[in-house]
This record gives sequence, structure tokens and C-alpha cells, in this order.
Amino acid sequence: MEESINPTLNLGPVTFDLTMVLVSAITVFTIFLLVFWASRRMQLKPVGKQNVLEYVYELTIGFTKGNLGDEESKRYNLFFFVAFTFLVLANNLGLMTKIETPEGYNLWTSPTANMAYDLGLAAIAIIFVHIEGVRRRGWKAYFKAFVTPLAMTPMNILEEVTNLASLGLRLYGNIYAGEVLVGLLLKLAHASAFAYPIAFLLNVVWTAFSVFISCLQGYVFVMLVSMYLNKKISGGH
Repeated sequence: MEESINPTLNLGPVTFDLTMVLVSAITVFTIFLLVFWASRRMQLKPVGKQNVLEYVYELTIGFTKGNLGDEESKRYNLFFFVAFTFLVLANNLGLMTKIETPEGYNLWTSPTANMAYDLGLAAIAIIFVHIEGVRRRGWKAYFKAFVTPLAMTPMNILEEVTNLASLGLRLYGNIYAGEVLVGLLLKLAHASAFAYPIAFLLNVVWTAFSVFISCLQGYVFVMLVSMYLNKKISGGH
């Protein structure tokens, strides 16, 4: 499978991947519109679109309650709600279509099918849990626990690196593999008239499976971050 090229923009020493910027903006804007639409004219007894919004919100509380407990899961639920909805939509964007220019530039993909992007998301999550650990326990107590006993400090540092890597690479591997297979099935569909119906059926099955995996990866990401967060705010380095 040929590797697609994303258009870029250089501003001084910084290079922007325009495709990543575009699909990220679309994801954020879509979530904002859906939440805004679903939360208009909210009623004490939810119906229709309000039911769906509250269901997803309560769902994220359910995801994190086992790690954080009732009180803490509600305290951080807005963060996890945003993370989960962003990942579910971002993970599935690349399954919808494929847009390429005649020059071979790729204009549409799942942002989470990019390794650097996923490691960036993982880094944001890890930084967030450290900030919350310091905020809730205090700078001195937090870092004292991190280096006590002193002999375990290298292992604690290694744990943070592996947490970041596992968050990012797990997400990347699953989403990228799904997009690669969809691309191969599209090539098979264009190979011949005989192969088209076979490729079409396989693509429908694989797309449905990929949607499930994409949602599952959003769940796994939220679960792992809530577990890391609980360790930081409770002192369980």
C-alpha cells in the first residue's frame, strides 16, 4: 500500500500538518455542535436528544467509577466526557471516506491514525494527571512520594514513560491498522468487476468491526487515564 502524503505549512521552525489540523478542527466543531444541539431546552425529565447526551455523560462516569470512586469520577467527568467523545469521533473519521488530490496529497483521515498525534494525546493526559496530583496533594508531598524510596526512582520514571507509550501506541496501532485494511479493500474493489462485490461486502463487515474497535479504544484510553489519575491523587505512585 502506497503511503499517502499530508500537505504541510511551515511557519518558521514549526511545521503544521494541514490534514491533521483540518480533521481535528472538524472533530472538535462537530462535538461542540452536537452537544450544543442536544443540550438546548433541557428538561427536568429528559427526552429525545437530551436522553442521548445524558446517557453518554453517565456512561463516562460508569467507565471511571471503578478506578476513581463515585465522588472523584463526578469531579473529573467533564474531562473524561470530552476525551471519550473526541476519541470516538476522531477514531471513526477515516472510515467514512478517502479524499486525495491528483498530486497524491491525503486530505482526509482519522487523526488518531497518526503516531505522533496519539503520543501527543497521551502526553496531554499524562501531564494532566501529574498536574492534578500536585494540585491535590501539594508539590512537596507529591514529589517526595515519587522519589521514596530513592532506589525506586528510576523505576517510577520508567513507569511514566511506559504509561505514555502504551496509551499512544495502543491507540495508534488499532486505528491505523483499520484504515490500512479499508484502503486495501478499496484497491481490491477497483481491481476488477468480479472483485467489487466481494470487496464491498468485506468492507461493510470490516467497517462495522472497526467502528466497534474505535469505540472500544476510546473506552480503554479513558479507563487507563482514570487509573493513572487515581494513583496520582491518592498517593499510590
